[in-house]
Amino acid sequence: MLAQARRRDSLDKRQRALTALAALERDGTKVTHAAIARIARVSTWLTYTDGIREHIQAARHRQASTQPPAPTQGTPTTTPAGLRAELHLARQEIKNLRQERDRLRDALRHQLGQQLDTLHAPDLTTRLEELTRNNHQLADQLQHATEENAALRHRTASLEEDLTAARTSLRRMIRNENLNE
Repeated sequence: MLAQARRRDSLDKRQRALTALAALERDGTKVTHAAIARIARVSTWLTYTDGIREHIQAARHRQASTQPPAPTQGTPTTTPAGLRAELHLARQEIKNLRQERDRLRDALRHQLGQQLDTLHAPDLTTRLEELTRNNHQLADQLQHATEENAALRHRTASLEEDLTAARTSLRRMIRNENLNE
């Protein structure tokens, strides 16, 4: 399901890139990878992939064959406005690439975190089983100690009664001895 969604997304991005290429060519605007990526809202990396790159190269070749001859020696080839436009496009592309880099970095961190969690899951399961075993042992020991404590208290109470009876008996005996003398 995820693979199908990625395939659809890829096909959609490729179609947008080809549509942007056709629009640039139709308008007579210079065809560049950056311009196509900006208009189609895709990465420039996509414009260099097989299936797109060939179309861009063909469009550039068609534009080159229909362009007027190169300017003469004394005429400047670029204008300040053209340089500003190229600079603006370059800055926009850099901004887009940085955003994509950050998005990919975050996705990679998330994936690595999941992998680390998965790697430690067996260790946690083993530790949980060990702690459960220890808990049962301690519960058994507590029950045994509680039973032993109750038995000892009962025995202590019985011995205290015997001691009290022995003291009472001893007092009577001493009193009777004193009276007989």
